[in-house]
Amino acid sequence: MTTAPALARQRTKTRWARAALELLLILALWVFYSLARLLADTSLQPALARANDLLHVETLLGIHWEVPLNQLFTDHRVLGLAGSYWYASLHYVVTAAVLIWLWRLGTDRYGPARRALVIGTLLGLAAYLVMPTAPPRFISGYVDVLSLHAADGWWGADASAPRGLGGLTNELAAFPSLHAGWSLWVALALQVYATRRWVRVLGWAYAVGTAIVIVGTGNHWVIDAVVGWLVILVGWAAARAVGRIPLPRLWPRSDRTRRTLDPPPAHEDAPVVD
Repeated sequence: MTTAPALARQRTKTRWARAALELLLILALWVFYSLARLLADTSLQPALARANDLLHVETLLGIHWEVPLNQLFTDHRVLGLAGSYWYASLHYVVTAAVLIWLWRLGTDRYGPARRALVIGTLLGLAAYLVMPTAPPRFISGYVDVLSLHAADGWWGADASAPRGLGGLTNELAAFPSLHAGWSLWVALALQVYATRRWVRVLGWAYAVGTAIVIVGTGNHWVIDAVVGWLVILVGWAAARAVGRIPLPRLWPRSDRTRRTLDPPPAHEDAPVVD
């Protein structure tokens, strides 16, 4: 007979094994994320042409807000420095913190939310491979705010990568913005699972603030943020659908297994009870 302490130890070991597996899965996703960005085409001229096409679409939609936002972050040093730290760090720190929080809440919450994040991220990576796009800071008239404050942070002058590692990142992976997408994922997770209203409000403030920061620092177009939100919404909807649709068995049960699991048929001579 298994004792209560032994059962508790077994549950602890199982939980740690699952946690280790999740860390491996997240690490694999990060590696794939980095490789996909590096494998994308780095030709500048096509990427600049796509950026101008996006700018034309923004003008038609009336959402061409990059110039005033970029000017705001450029003219105010404190705002520019805060935006640089926000862009270079919170993307990873906040997302990881919410994943850990969901894990502690239980697999019924963690599983669907993590699935939504993975699906949305994979959609964004597919877009990076298909249509590399230059960010505003590559175009005359826009200022690279992170580059202005590179001496005050750990990032270098080439994107938000740590100083000296700029060559390991693809600076044309701008469309869509996964900074915006992941921040919306945080807001959705808090909206669905947080019990305190102020926490839910904080999540939405983080999503809106991230959208403003990525545009104001010259790293993304407004439409990058919009499509970044869209891929996460698609990922969230797909995760819910996958969770509700029962997957068929990959192979049928054997006759022996079926005979073992199925109840025995009633005896033909058994009396009928009205």
